[in-house]
Amino acid sequence: MSIEANTDTRAQRPALVAVDSNAEALKRIERALSSRYGRDYEIVCETTPASALETLERMRDAGEQVAIVLADQWSAECQLLARVGELHPLAKRGLLIDWGAWGNRETAEAIFGCMARREMDYYVMKPVREPDEQFHRTLAEFLQEWSKATSSAGSEILVVGERWTQAAHRMRDLLARNGVPYRFCSSHSEEGRALLAKHGVDRPNGPVAITWNGTVLESPSRQQVAEAIGVPTKLERDDEAGRSFDVIVVGGGPGGLTAAVYASSEGLRTLVIESESIGGQAGSSSMIRNYLGFQRGVYGAELAQRAYQQAWVFQTEFLLMRTAKELRADGDRLVVDVEDIGEVSARAVILATGVSYRRLEVPELERLIGAGVYYGASISETQGILGEDVYVVGGGNSAGQAVMHLARFARKVTLVARRAALEETMSSYLRNELDVAQNVEVRCGTEVIGGGGQRRLEYLTLRNRSTSEAERVPAAGLFLMIGGRPRTEWLPEDIEHDRGGYLLTGLDLVRDGTVVECWPLRGVRNPRMLETSMPGVFAIGDLRHGSIQRVAAAVGDGSLVVYQIQRLLSSPDPQEAPRPARV
Repeated sequence: MSIEANTDTRAQRPALVAVDSNAEALKRIERALSSRYGRDYEIVCETTPASALETLERMRDAGEQVAIVLADQWSAECQLLARVGELHPLAKRGLLIDWGAWGNRETAEAIFGCMARREMDYYVMKPVREPDEQFHRTLAEFLQEWSKATSSAGSEILVVGERWTQAAHRMRDLLARNGVPYRFCSSHSEEGRALLAKHGVDRPNGPVAITWNGTVLESPSRQQVAEAIGVPTKLERDDEAGRSFDVIVVGGGPGGLTAAVYASSEGLRTLVIESESIGGQAGSSSMIRNYLGFQRGVYGAELAQRAYQQAWVFQTEFLLMRTAKELRADGDRLVVDVEDIGEVSARAVILATGVSYRRLEVPELERLIGAGVYYGASISETQGILGEDVYVVGGGNSAGQAVMHLARFARKVTLVARRAALEETMSSYLRNELDVAQNVEVRCGTEVIGGGGQRRLEYLTLRNRSTSEAERVPAAGLFLMIGGRPRTEWLPEDIEHDRGGYLLTGLDLVRDGTVVECWPLRGVRNPRMLETSMPGVFAIGDLRHGSIQRVAAAVGDGSLVVYQIQRLLSSPDPQEAPRPARV
């Protein structure tokens, strides 16, 4: 039996689908959905998993959008939510439970199982009153996330280009990581040709971006795209005072953004310089599930945008899409030379540039970057892997998160890791998710040694590291997240680092009870906990020697370093007793 509302306009509106065998509960859900969302969404309620699947298959075949599917616990046990992921990969999936049922062992196990198998986004408590704002809060979050993932008509940016080119990939990735809704059209499609003709673009030599106000950018630089979407790429003031800060943060990942929030909130004039996109490597993470306070998990780009907005509200200034080229001391000031901007100075500098993924160094695959081969998760490329076989290379959490995200769209995802096992490099919850995912395979002790294709990636060559046997496999996507290379090549020689290039800070600079000779303030004071061998210059996050390379660790460094800078600027006495940090 189905309960449907306003079926005459279904094709024009996305659907909210609810499944519950309890007739009374289903009526309450239908009333709650219709009263709040009936104007903008088609409300479809089903009493059995079989009827729900029939409806969802028909909607898939008709090209109709499904925004949310809510299924009660017993429907989930029939693998309904797993099938929803195959039929409508972008739909948000919620497990309906009764109020207080989380205390029931069977319900708890259903929740844990669905979460481990990534068959749901989170559980949803059935409405018990009218209106039930807790029910609606969860749905509102689902709808916001679905809207971001499916933004099409009315998007802020239209991108027209050749899909399998590096330039088009860079533009899509730039927009996705900065949280800008966009829609991509192939320049060879009828729609793409019509858009180019409408805006007077003849034979473009690269991707074309068309903004919401009709501005046309042909083969734009990253700075041009950023400026078109309102991202700051220039100083707010270009006079001497406008170039002088209390703190400069180089790097806009979680650690750098945290430092910016704490420094600005304490009244320190702060500038963040970021060469790529806000969020760093974490910004490309498809889903971070073990970060405190986000019980449903959080997209890396969403976490980064929230932190960026929080820092901005505290009046942090930003220079994005700009690269720091040089760092030097000038009296009691530290000077940073910035690409196309010139010199800016501060009393303290925080280095938070993180690490970049190591190159695979297989020439035939390097030529296909942007055409099926990607460094990082590249969440903007999911449309290109629908129903295909893809591979992820890496053994850390970022690789595991990418696998589980891609598994929603690809036919099969294979994780390739050089190590013999993942226990030392990947969190337990991610290993468990990989184990139970039906379309995921893990191949440890394996490496990628070759591959190729015509216009895009078509195959890979894998080698078993124990037997040296090579195997050629079909592949439509290769996502590389191997190791890390610290971004320190631009720094002065005064700043000490280990053999891997990671910066030494605090006690790392003390050997046999004595501060190393390169520390210029020997006999005056010792370096502070996160301070490098260059006084006033601090290093946090993945860039720092000994970092555990987790988002939460970088955030912790970002808050702690500001406390140390405050003490340094107000009282340089190394014997000053520690004070409790303010929250």
